[in-house]
Amino acid sequence: QVQLVESGGGLVQAGGSLRLSCAASGRTFSRYVMGWFRQAPGKEREFVAAINWSGASTYYADSVKGRFTISRDNAKNTVALQMNSLKPEDTAVYYCAAGPLFVVLSIHYDYWGQGTQVTVSS
Repeated sequence: QVQLVESGGGLVQAGGSLRLSCAASGRTFSRYVMGWFRQAPGKEREFVAAINWSGASTYYADSVKGRFTISRDNAKNTVALQMNSLKPEDTAVYYCAAGPLFVVLSIHYDYWGQGTQVTVSS
């Protein structure tokens, strides 16, 4: 069982930066692939980024590639999403998720946080 709690969301102007953090409980954190997803109003939840158990492999949605960076610290049971050059279209609720597979489909992630709101103003 893994419990996830996100933090770091907020309001930022276009071109600005935010760093999201996700704290996980449970001793098996390092066994899980960690992902970030987001959901904008009226839209389906979409994949943003994923990182494998060791942190050696990462994968990004094309829409955030080159602007966002995912990282993890297994000693601290945390995963982060550094978001730079933010755009208004990045506005969404961002969710942290944990699962066994290094994939983009949300159905393969077993544990989810409550989400944190990111709003980018133009």
